[in-house]
Amino acid sequence: MKEIVAVIRTNKMTRTKEVLSTLGFPAMTACKVMGRGKQKGLKQEVSFKISSEVLSQESSMRYIPKRLISLVVNNEDVSLVVEVITRVNRTGEVGDGRIFVCPVEEAVRVRTQERGREAIC
Repeated sequence: MKEIVAVIRTNKMTRTKEVLSTLGFPAMTACKVMGRGKQKGLKQEVSFKISSEVLSQESSMRYIPKRLISLVVNNEDVSLVVEVITRVNRTGEVGDGRIFVCPVEEAVRVRTQERGREAIC
């Protein structure tokens, strides 16, 4: 099993969830996060008014709003899920996000105490 963690644009969250669900991956954890990459949080990334304390001297933001999603999948599904997240979220512009794939040693469904593959299906 692997955990796939993706940091994506806020406006891509709904479509990402829809496509993953359609392909059989409806279970995920999602949260609002703030961050930046090498571009140092370009202010063009957001569509709302930016307060002066958030801006740095280079007219870039310290952090910009993003969405973080996490889902655990079977090893054989990793390539598909990464490809789907990439296709939905790629604009070709700075700020498209990052995807991390991490090993998962064990999964346990609390309600039923199922373990491994059964716990994530």
